[in-house]
Amino acid sequence: MYLRLQKFGYILVYKPVIPNGDGGAKGNVDADLVLQAMLDFNNYNKAVIVSSDGDFYSLVKHLYSENKLEIVISPYKDTCSVLLKKSAKEKIVFINNLQKLLGKKKSTA
Repeated sequence: MYLRLQKFGYILVYKPVIPNGDGGAKGNVDADLVLQAMLDFNNYNKAVIVSSDGDFYSLVKHLYSENKLEIVISPYKDTCSVLLKKSAKEKIVFINNLQKLLGKKKSTA
């Protein structure tokens, strides 16, 4: 997936992660993403935010007001922050509502 995104022209920025107590990894990327979006503000036309996290409310609100928000993609409508929905307004889609568009076609064999 990462190689395809790069092939399509996206610049991917990776952040070190730390182990959490459950054997998984924790990145704590919210503040880093907001800072990077603002540092690079003049270097992109539109931003695509993929999150359901209300921590991005202020960033999304600002991007929207500056006409720099392309879309917010949230995995699930029910778990998406009310603040994020409010700040993105009509520029939010929910992956669970795109199942027909994004899902695999069933084999008829």
